[in-house]
Amino acid sequence: MVTLATVLGPKRHRAAKSHIFECGSRPVGSSRQRFSVKFYLVALLFLLFDIEAVFLFPWAVLYRELGLFGLIEMSVFLAMLGVALVYVYRRGALEWD
Repeated sequence: MVTLATVLGPKRHRAAKSHIFECGSRPVGSSRQRFSVKFYLVALLFLLFDIEAVFLFPWAVLYRELGLFGLIEMSVFLAMLGVALVYVYRRGALEWD
């Protein structure tokens, strides 16, 4: 289908079509600017603690069926995440200077 559209489609090339379009306004500056490592670190920490929520929801739904075993397992999981959060805090990863 892509090849067919390329062969049969219109072939009018204009300067306006080759310009970058972003939200209806002309772009300012270069698109190749570097980001600080802090942005990536925050993204990774967000994913880490977001996955925590993915594991907490099913546990909360099945809390009564899992009983004491489920409570102990989730306590160990939350303790490990708490240790990870303390480690990240002490390393200064949450400082935004």
